[in-house]
Amino acid sequence: MYKRKRIVVALGGNALGNTLPEQMIAVKSTAKALCDLIEEGHQVVVVHGNGPQVGMINNAMTALTHEDETQPNTPLSVCVAMSQAYIGYDLQNALREELRKRGFMRTPVVTVVTQVRVDPDDPAFENPSKPIGKFLTKEEAEYQAKAYGHVMKEDAGRGYRRVVASPKPVEIVEQDAINSLVDANKIVICCGGGGIPVTLEGHHLKGASAVIDKDFASCLLAKQLDADMLIILTAVEKVAVNFGKENEKWLDDLTVSQAKKYIKEGQFAAGSMLPKVQACVDFASSGAGRTAMITLLEKAKDGIMGKTGTQIHL
Repeated sequence: MYKRKRIVVALGGNALGNTLPEQMIAVKSTAKALCDLIEEGHQVVVVHGNGPQVGMINNAMTALTHEDETQPNTPLSVCVAMSQAYIGYDLQNALREELRKRGFMRTPVVTVVTQVRVDPDDPAFENPSKPIGKFLTKEEAEYQAKAYGHVMKEDAGRGYRRVVASPKPVEIVEQDAINSLVDANKIVICCGGGGIPVTLEGHHLKGASAVIDKDFASCLLAKQLDADMLIILTAVEKVAVNFGKENEKWLDDLTVSQAKKYIKEGQFAAGSMLPKVQACVDFASSGAGRTAMITLLEKAKDGIMGKTGTQIHL
């Protein structure tokens, strides 16, 4: 029997484009893919990345401090908040428009500016490794390091970039509000860019100089929402082992134990497919009947129907 599901959908960067004009075009096709699921009766909660966008905002805010010396540097956590709001603005309007084209006159789509708590003792803070922003010359990098305390690293001969920590998410601060909205049948966009990273100091939530992997944040959100399914949409239709080699094999189905074996073998690239598979394994392991899937944005509906994608389950 066909079962309508509560689904958390994590959108990769290809769903949003790299610039403001690209994003306005990209969200239209993204909205169509998401509305295919909504039209089938599924309850959809959307998480998105913000890699190009937060870098663009960070660059703009840094440029402002060069133009006006009285302007303080904008913390990365604030840049993440800005990216959540403007991506959500475009995405919720595209969803609303697409739903109305399909005859849904009641289109309750809402973006929640979401904070995600991280552990200040997470080892990621000791080894910042996530590059953000544009490539800089050595002189520009040295200036940023001195002026703002940024950690700068040379990147494969292409120049220097700022690197920040990528700690694991511990708690979604607005989880209760998100639960209430989802339970009330609203279409919720939240945890954008993995969430605004914060640490707890007494009763105060302090922004952290970090970025949270949106796949891990999506997994935590899906578990807290008691979702049936976590779908991570990326640039490939399925997960592969021996990727790019003669014996490359695309996978339709993976058990948690098989996925852990492949992870141990180093089959998945760090910073690319590895966190996606790890997040799927975490979610699929967290309760009976929970399934995760990795596929292309435009194949999401086919994936739910079992026609494509890589399904990960116990």
